[in-house]
Amino acid sequence: MITAGDFRKGITIELDGDVWTIVDFQHVKPGKGAAFVRTKIKNIMTGAVVERTFNPSDKMPRARVETKEMQYLYNDGNLYYFMDNDTFEQIPLNYSQVEEAVQFVKENSSVNIRFFKGEAFSVEAPNFVDLEVTETEPGFKGDTASNTYKPATVETGFSLMVPLFINIGDVIKIDTRTGEYLSRV
Repeated sequence: MITAGDFRKGITIELDGDVWTIVDFQHVKPGKGAAFVRTKIKNIMTGAVVERTFNPSDKMPRARVETKEMQYLYNDGNLYYFMDNDTFEQIPLNYSQVEEAVQFVKENSSVNIRFFKGEAFSVEAPNFVDLEVTETEPGFKGDTASNTYKPATVETGFSLMVPLFINIGDVIKIDTRTGEYLSRV
């Protein structure tokens, strides 16, 4: 059990039958009345963010969320298959569970999958990935002085803005948290 007075960013709690993570919190001590904790919490299953206030002495159970590294195998149209590297067990996940990570992940890549009570609920791609550019307009020699960008598509189908000197076949490093180009590999 954890009290609302002990809230910190990133802590997961069970509340009203759902699992929530603390996004932001603030201990408020008004001049009149009792102190309270103002929080912004995110439902880890649905992604909904809610603002809620708690009495500092309110107690709630901590949620035990497990993270396991697994290998992305393939998709068959509507299901994405991942394999546990230790037991070789395969689990299928639907698009809503993998939509943020799958745009950065190639087949046979490692990802982190989060579980609550044995059920997978989200997939996290590595922070940085190297992907090959499959579609972009050709760059022009001498166009490197200005900081201009052009659209490009990488081998997973993700589109982003890249500098003019990037060409088809180049491998680039992408920050998966922001979806931005970092460098040419």
